[in-house]
Amino acid sequence: MKATLEVINQMQADGVIGQYAIGGAVGATFYLEPVATLDIDVFVSLQKAPGSALVSLAPIYGYLTARGFKVEQEYIVIGGWPVQFLPPGNALIEEALNQAVETEVEGVRTRVMTAEHLAAIALQTGRAKDAARLLQFIESGTLDADKLDGILRRHGLVAKWEQFGDKFRSNE
Repeated sequence: MKATLEVINQMQADGVIGQYAIGGAVGATFYLEPVATLDIDVFVSLQKAPGSALVSLAPIYGYLTARGFKVEQEYIVIGGWPVQFLPPGNALIEEALNQAVETEVEGVRTRVMTAEHLAAIALQTGRAKDAARLLQFIESGTLDADKLDGILRRHGLVAKWEQFGDKFRSNE
């Protein structure tokens, strides 16, 4: 993963991407036991094209393909890892990106979403694998309950959290 992170950091230094944070399953491995995953989800701040209301991933793809990296479906393979660059799609992910924490992987600095944001995103997304990840977060004891509560309240997820508890935590 070191080579992958070095390229992403260089992209930021070269102004191709703004602030970034690792999310998804790879982001969760900073707090939980590693799980099998196919890709790295990198959430990035992107500048809107002048005169447009849309953001484009074209500068990312152009930068990386010009340096010999290959596109495979929705991924760009960097250092052997399929990487998916994603703009924040809602206020929760935007907040998670802005409040990501800096850490190091193999001596390379990187940013990763907080455990609480990753848990809230898993709750919001609601797929079976997200429910399993959310249970892992709960069982690991890594979540700060007050911080998670604040995130859930800000993003209208309290009722969904209560439903999750009723469904998945009723046997405790």
